[in-house]
Amino acid sequence: MTERKKLHVNLFEMNCVGHISHGLWVHPDNNRHRFNDIEFWLELARLLEYGTFDAVFLADVIGTYDGFRGGPQTALTEAVQIPNNDPLLVIPAMAAVTRGLGFAATFSTTYEPPFAFARRMSTLDHLTRGRVAWNVVTSYLPNAARNFGLEDEVDHDHRYEIADEYMEVLYKLWEGSWEDDAVIQDVDNRVYTDPSKVHYIDHAGRYYKVAGPHLSQPSPQRTPVIYQAGSSAAGRAFGGKHAEAVFVGGGSLADTRGYIEGYREQARAAGRDPRTIKFMAGAAVIVGSTERDVARKVEEFTALRSVDGHLAHSGAGLDWTRYSPDTRVGDIIARKVPGYQRLIRQYRPEQTVGDVLTRIGGFNRGQFFVAGTPKVVADTIENWLDEGGIDGINLRQFLTPGTAQDFIELVVPELRRRGRYRESYEDGETLRERLFGAGRTRLPEDHPGTRYAARHRAPEQVEAP
Repeated sequence: MTERKKLHVNLFEMNCVGHISHGLWVHPDNNRHRFNDIEFWLELARLLEYGTFDAVFLADVIGTYDGFRGGPQTALTEAVQIPNNDPLLVIPAMAAVTRGLGFAATFSTTYEPPFAFARRMSTLDHLTRGRVAWNVVTSYLPNAARNFGLEDEVDHDHRYEIADEYMEVLYKLWEGSWEDDAVIQDVDNRVYTDPSKVHYIDHAGRYYKVAGPHLSQPSPQRTPVIYQAGSSAAGRAFGGKHAEAVFVGGGSLADTRGYIEGYREQARAAGRDPRTIKFMAGAAVIVGSTERDVARKVEEFTALRSVDGHLAHSGAGLDWTRYSPDTRVGDIIARKVPGYQRLIRQYRPEQTVGDVLTRIGGFNRGQFFVAGTPKVVADTIENWLDEGGIDGINLRQFLTPGTAQDFIELVVPELRRRGRYRESYEDGETLRERLFGAGRTRLPEDHPGTRYAARHRAPEQVEAP
């Protein structure tokens, strides 16, 4: 009998007050204002370890949302991902109080060079004993571009061209610069590292020129697990080539399954086994021990949500709140207001402003939302796994730590009874092993990153210059 697919779960986080559930920082049970306190992160790590989550997934942005109402005022007022801190720096603290929890961090390929980032990730992989992943993004905020000296954003597809070479540099550093047995620690002969087994990479490309060698010795995974969420044609091609875990959505479970199949085709086209990619959906789960408890939570969260916060986060140049709720979207398009072309792509002419405002910031929509008792939630998650074809979820938070506590206390036991959730961590496993099985600590042989591995060097290339 085929073993039933078990759910992978990341907690969707960000080193800030307001991540994606805008307005809920004011809830009396929310602790988001403590994000500057290291104890906040230690408590969260211990909780997720207790719940045997796969990982905490740390989102990030390197600019502010200042395209709404002509500046950053709304984002600042509503704490829309500002203030925020570096996601990488909380990982060592959380790793120190856990043994199994994984850590996925977002970092952009567009504005900072690859050499320093390679060392940061190798350091984290060492300190966590192989429990880290990298969510590859190319950044999309105009303010981010201005923060790094540019007048405006780099063109979308051009960002992916840069990212592809960025990955090549990283693979050369992570996979090829040091051989596995380079560090010998020979006390008698006073040789710590065998110089013949450490190599310059001498990368000279269109965007980067990097000599190497890598400054870190090989870490447990060498290359961290690669996460990615591109949905454009360029993003899917990039993910099919590089990603090991992909974030998916879809208007229906059939759409999601079709998206997954399309991604698998991209992987095949890149010469990869499509089974070496896991698919995760961003999910909103509200659970209570009784239906009354569930209804109370939904009512509270709905009442506290911030429409302004969600409008600022959406990057909307259009302030929907200035129109009467019964105004038709088609009428706004006809006036050719700034950004009207975007409205044509996103909305139907017959929709009203009231409909749009209800949808913007509404968490109770889409295929990956469920509110109910543990049985209802578990039934729904099983349907996501079996009918949608996903492998796991990024669990959206409404309250910290309440959302994770509810999931751990109410949903996890029900999923375990059904054989859908792990009972414990495997001692000493890396994050890649957790996703793909014991012994799979390194990139699979058909991944493009392995072509740069030191073991694939021609004999004349082995000696360090």
